[in-house]
Amino acid sequence: MRAAAGTLLSALDEPARAGVSYRFDDTGARRWLEYRPRPRPGVCLDDLDRAGRKAAHRLLATALSPAAYAQAMAIVALEEVLDRAEGWRLGRHSGDYWVAIFGDPERDDRWAWRIEGHHLSVSMTVADGQVSPAPIFFGANPAAVRHAGHPVSRPLGVEEDLARALLEAMGPAARDAAIIADRAPDDIISATRPRVDGPLEPLGVPADRLGPTGRALLGQLLAVYLDRLPPELAVREARRLDGRELHFAWAGPTGTGQRHYYRVQGDDLLIEYDNTSDDGNHAHTVLRRPGSDFGQDVLAAHRTDAH
Repeated sequence: MRAAAGTLLSALDEPARAGVSYRFDDTGARRWLEYRPRPRPGVCLDDLDRAGRKAAHRLLATALSPAAYAQAMAIVALEEVLDRAEGWRLGRHSGDYWVAIFGDPERDDRWAWRIEGHHLSVSMTVADGQVSPAPIFFGANPAAVRHAGHPVSRPLGVEEDLARALLEAMGPAARDAAIIADRAPDDIISATRPRVDGPLEPLGVPADRLGPTGRALLGQLLAVYLDRLPPELAVREARRLDGRELHFAWAGPTGTGQRHYYRVQGDDLLIEYDNTSDDGNHAHTVLRRPGSDFGQDVLAAHRTDAH
């Protein structure tokens, strides 16, 4: 990450370098999550030359597994699909993604970066060589493009299918505990808040009330989100959560093609998914660490070591 961030800064001219660079202690700009098409800190990739855009993509790739990077690129490409579906009215563009770097990656012990735009936000914080990887937001509109009943594009399909399989694998009592509402919320509950305080209530069904198949499917669902990270980070996060209690909650109808929502929560873990807009064809997903978002864990360790 440090090398890729340095390469990006070297590829930029002075105005772009100034626009992409923020102080690490600029908390308002650094603790930022915005998945809607709104103004945001940083420099737009479309305003960079070819070398600058490529360097930004290489930086993004350091934070994502190959499969997650493919998901991210599919999400970016959907901006053109959505623009066509909307009759080109809003001028959406697959280049409308921003990069920001906080601190000096080549010299500072603490620094961070983010690449973000409509339906994509990836934030990474580094302190003393340790990477804190959250939040990571992936969305998709349309969630599915189909032809003759077959999916042409469905970037977040596995995230939906595994959750449905988990719900189907539950017995009646566990399913009653898991379904917390007949109607799905309009969006993910954590939304764009820079901090998530405490677990979201109700928790839903605990993993120990699931049978062997249900527990295995919950583990697979968790792995889908952790595997957005490069293998070394995904393994670290899986080990951190090993043996910790997980809860699964679902809101909305259980039939396909209807508006629905689910979440998985555990110790310093929040996964949310919703597919509620556009008649259930507009998905949002987020992987957050409520106690460690935006590097709170590595920054706390840094402060302890430094003082």
